Amino acid sequence: MTQTSNRFFDELARLMTDAAGSAQGLRREVETIIRSQGERILNEMDVVQREEFEAVKAMAEKAREENERLAARVEALESRLRVLEPDGPAQ
Repeated sequence: MTQTSNRFFDELARLMTDAAGSAQGLRREVETIIRSQGERILNEMDVVQREEFEAVKAMAEKAREENERLAARVEALESRLRVLEPDGPAQ
């Protein structure tokens, strides 16, 4: 009787191990399907990737800084011109 019990429990343990392995494989497969469907949906929506967004954001910040620097330079040049030509430019 003990031998039969051990064989039964060994088989039960093997079946449980196989079932756990199958469940793990099924979980990975479902995750892969969900991930690919999510990527497909995002691609169809024309959503930009984070890297592209960060690159454009950095370019915009740099352009804004350059614009502010140039505006300050134009203001300084106009101030100097007003000092040199108090009545305005000659026409």
